[in-house]
Amino acid sequence: MHLPAISAALVVCALGALPALSKALDEAARNRLLKAYPEALDRIDGNDLVWRDGARMPLDDGKGDKSFEQWLATPDIADTFAIPYPAGADATPPAVDIDPGRARNAPFFDKLYGNCRKGEVEKNLVRVDWLPRRGKQRLPFNRRNGAAAALAAVSRDLDALPSSFDVFLVPSAGTYNCRVIAGTDRVSAHGHGIAIDIALKHAHYWRDAMSGKDAPVTFKNEIPMDIVRIFERHGFIWGGRWYHYDTMHFEYRPELLGVAPPAAPTSAP
Repeated sequence: MHLPAISAALVVCALGALPALSKALDEAARNRLLKAYPEALDRIDGNDLVWRDGARMPLDDGKGDKSFEQWLATPDIADTFAIPYPAGADATPPAVDIDPGRARNAPFFDKLYGNCRKGEVEKNLVRVDWLPRRGKQRLPFNRRNGAAAALAAVSRDLDALPSSFDVFLVPSAGTYNCRVIAGTDRVSAHGHGIAIDIALKHAHYWRDAMSGKDAPVTFKNEIPMDIVRIFERHGFIWGGRWYHYDTMHFEYRPELLGVAPPAAPTSAP
């Protein structure tokens, strides 16, 4: 079943496994997925996600319920919807292993944006003017599926904030980087050119907040919610919504937010 609220996900995690949502991915989640990527996706046919080029990918990998570690390491497409993303909520400490959006199905994102290990992402990168009223950065970002255009829209809205926000916004701490996530062999969202880091001097990371290997994670955050909500409005999720948090991190995941891509790209090569 699809979890209607974060509290349901907490119960499942407490039992030691995340739900296998694939066979019953509800209509709302299916609609969000198709709405988010109209350039790439055609329809859902039973358990198959059908791409506009005719390719098919299964929503459900048939492996049933997964532990948190399995969900994170080898999610199918529907697993990525397992924990609802609480857009617009206050910055409260997430419960243990509640990481909405942190699971990514690698074949899905490789097809959407390219595989950076094969040199496929660079040709899709364009430069986005980042907060031109505040600085002169032009950040590489993936043009496909409206990602770069969405970042340009975020930039315009952030540029209208008062100067008191400058310490969190300029300079950006980076966008495209073909690298793995720390402690794993999985390519980061930065490797797909759909993530941006901000506020290096005011950011907090879950690994830095642990007193030992099995110690609980203590939540820390300085990023103002005004900034977070602007990103979310344009289809970006925030790493500060995760138990394993990364408060500088934002990535373009419109399927989790019910956001359609911008009508036309606004960034230049």
